[in-house]
Amino acid sequence: MRSFVIGLLRFWRDFVIGDDWRIAAGVTLVLGIGAIAVTSGTVSDTAVALTVLAGFVAVVFATIVRLR
Repeated sequence: MRSFVIGLLRFWRDFVIGDDWRIAAGVTLVLGIGAIAVTSGTVSDTAVALTVLAGFVAVVFATIVRLR
């Protein structure tokens, strides 16, 4: 049972982080900021969705440019 749990945790770590931990950290940060913006209620949901999308694109673009 212990080896099954360890294998499952390793799978999820590899699945979420993948090849580059920076993308996973950036996406987590963008999602966290988006969640805070939604729960504050001061920004419309559409604006938060578009901002989070722009954040995702910026994180991936910055990571790709940095790796070159």
